[in-house]
This record gives sequence, C-alpha cells and structure tokens, in this order.
Amino acid sequence: MNMLAVAFGIYLVLILGVGFHASKLTKDMKDFALGGNRLGPWVIAFSERASGESAWLLIGLPGAALMAGYFELWTVIGCISGIIFSWMMIAKPLRIMTEKYDAIALPELLSKRFNDEKGTIRFLSALIITFFFVFYVAAQFSGAGKVLNVTFGLTHIEGMILGAVIIIFYTLLGGFLAVAWTDLIQGIIMISTLVILPIVGFIKLSSLPEYTLPHIDTLMGGKTGIPAIVGMIGGLSWGLGYMGQPHLITRFMAIDSPDNIQKSRRIAITWAIPAFFGAMFIGLLGSAMMETGLLVYNGEQIFSVQDLPDREKLMPIMASSLLPAWLAGIFISGAIAAMMSTADSQLLVSTSVLTEDLLAQNIQTIPGLSKLSWSRIFTLIIGLIAFLMAWQTKDLVFEMVSYAWSGLGAAFGPALLLTLWWKRTRREGIIAGLLVGALSTIIWANIHGLSLMISERLMSFTFAFLSVIFVSIYYEKKSDNRN
Repeated sequence: MNMLAVAFGIYLVLILGVGFHASKLTKDMKDFALGGNRLGPWVIAFSERASGESAWLLIGLPGAALMAGYFELWTVIGCISGIIFSWMMIAKPLRIMTEKYDAIALPELLSKRFNDEKGTIRFLSALIITFFFVFYVAAQFSGAGKVLNVTFGLTHIEGMILGAVIIIFYTLLGGFLAVAWTDLIQGIIMISTLVILPIVGFIKLSSLPEYTLPHIDTLMGGKTGIPAIVGMIGGLSWGLGYMGQPHLITRFMAIDSPDNIQKSRRIAITWAIPAFFGAMFIGLLGSAMMETGLLVYNGEQIFSVQDLPDREKLMPIMASSLLPAWLAGIFISGAIAAMMSTADSQLLVSTSVLTEDLLAQNIQTIPGLSKLSWSRIFTLIIGLIAFLMAWQTKDLVFEMVSYAWSGLGAAFGPALLLTLWWKRTRREGIIAGLLVGALSTIIWANIHGLSLMISERLMSFTFAFLSVIFVSIYYEKKSDNRN
C-alpha cells in the first residue's frame, strides 16, 4: 500500500473529524465567526500562524528562494518583523476594542467605532475583503493542485477539485471552531515540515564533497545601487501587510481574554522565526540538490531548474526524494495544511462580512434562512468562484498572494493602526484609507513596470496611511470651523 496515500488519508480523516465535532458546537453567528470567544492562547497562536502562512510559505517562498538565492532573506526579515509588530501593536488593543463594541468582524468594529450610520465603512470593507480574498483562496486551490499532482499523480485540476471540496466542506460544517482547531493541527505539521526537511536536506548534502550553497553575493540579487535598495525594500515591505489581513485580525478578536495575548504572542513568534528561515533554506538547498542529482521526479533525476515541472513544486519533490514515504506523506500533508488553513480562514471571514455587512438588513425577508444559513451559502459561492479563477489563471501562487496581500494590507492596515493609536482618526479618513489602499494596489500592480520599480505593497500602504491622516485632519478642521 502507498504510504504517502495512507499518511495523507489519516490526516484528512483527522481534520474532517474535527469539523464534524465543531459543527455540534456552532449554534449562532458569533460561534461561526469568532468561536464564541472561548479559544485559548495556544489555539489562537497556532491558528494565526497557520492561517497567515499559506501555500505561499510552503511552496511559493521556497520556489522564489530557488530562483533568487539569499535575496529572499529580505522577504523573510520583513515578514518576521511584520508578525512581531502586529502582535505587539495590534493584538491586545484590538481585542479590548472588540469586547467594548461587541463586534464579530473588522468592518462591524470600524463601523461601530466611528458611528457609521450610513453603513459606508461596512459596505466598502465587505467588497474589498471579498474581492481580494477570491484571489487569495484561488492561490490556495492552485497550490493544492500542484502538491497533489507531485504526490499522487493527479492532474492539476483534479488536485484543485479535491482540495477545494475538503476546505469548503469542513468550513461549512464548523465555522471558526473547526477552522481554529484544525489550524492547531496544521500549524504543528507545517512547522515540523519547515524545520525537519531543510535539516535532512543539509545532512544529505553534507555527505557529498561536491555540494555548494548559493553564494552570499545573491543577498542583493546581483544588483547594486538604487535597484538593490529598491529590491531590498520590496522584500521588507511584505511585513506591512500583516496589520491589515482580516483573517489574521480575526484571531486577535477571537481569543478568550486580552490577558492571554502576551502568551499567544510568544508562541506565534517562536513559530514564525524557524518557519520562515526553513522555507528559505528549502529553496537554497534545492538548488544544490539538483546539481548533485539528489532530487527525483517521476523516476528521473533533476539536475537543473529547467528539469523541474514548476519551481513551486520543489518542496513536495524534495520531501518525496529524501524522506521515507510515511514521513514524506505527513510533510506533504503540511503543504496541504498550509493551503487549507488559509483558505478556510479567508472563506470564513468573507462569508461573515457578506452576511453581517451587506445583507444584515435584508436576509430576514426570506423565510427559513437565518444568518448562519446565509453564511454557509456564501461559503459555497465564494469557494466556487475562487476555484474557477484558480482553474483559469496561469499566475504563480507567489504572485497571486502578493497581489491579495498588498490590497488587504493597504486597505485595512493603516485604518486599523491609526484607529487604535491615533485619537484624531475620523470616519471620513477610514473611508479614504479603504478606498485608496485597495485602488492603488489594483492600479499599481496592473500598470506594467511600476511594481518592478517599487512594490505595490509599499506604495499602496503609504498612500492609504497618508490618506487616513490628511482626510481626518481636513474633516476635523472643517468640523471645528462649523462650530
């Protein structure tokens, strides 16, 4: 019997069992969206990290490091810095504010905080979250197709179908409780994969006298002067997005007590540092392994990047080439875990904001359909749209995640940070920040050449941050003049 299939099958049974159990505990929208605020620091920390680091970390970042070498170190530093900053500056004040305003989603919280009687903040937030999350979820489905293709020989479309069905099914069942508890399991598998696989790879390579790692001169990607600085800043700018990712912010809102934030923070940071460096080293080691013929795909040795079917398939190829089949099955499940833990979280947030922020006033007009029922309907609809997008797109997982990450981070990051720490923030400033952050990402990323000069992650965040400040000051003065 195929040990890869056995290990993967055990993993699927485990997470589906969690989903069934959680479905019995999910009684209303607060349970579905925030787990009833009864999850402790370990579950929240692992859930935040597992949902934050998707297929991008397990297959996207290793693929990028394979091509760019140590240049991806700036991305690693940027992401770790963003995680630390978000836990330090956002988590606890956000949890306190969540309890104060009795909110279950970020749009509702911002709306209540600024007394948005017209509902503009909630409406814009719901549209922005849904738009960018479709790209994000599509990236996870595409990643699932790649991993299952390498592992079991399924076609890309067959792998996407299997991944999509599993994710949508258990999100429908248990909502946040199912997502958070499966994230705990998935987070453990992910960190094991990202720590053990590069260690095994390094040991294998060390036994060969002819191996070499990429030279440290790739730290600047072979560039000098301004292009090198721009590239470095582009990698570091990944850290800005952590403040505005709704599926991560929801974890801060859902913890059982603000007093447990400190413990969760330590757990999350301890997870993040080895995970990111491990993902980068998988890519660096993969380059050396190809030169020494250690990697095998479809029974044939791989000696160059050109022999790879897809650079983002490096991690599962490395696992199946270096590890016993049963262990490779567990670690490849880690890649699927990364995709599932992110996609289910994003589906959950999308459906919650659509239900609460777009249809809250109208859904009761249809007999027999509660908010919980509508949330599950939207989960299915958004999942299907994301699947169709993943089927049609030719973009890499890394590229799709970068686009969605930038849009969400720029739209919500400045708005949330200034809401928590700048008392002069006004409703009009929040609306301006949401619009400018989302639109500048779309424009900057789609004008050829702009994102090559300066990343849309940095520029859209900067534009949105300044918009919140300037518009808030303008309307503050306008209000003072009237008085």
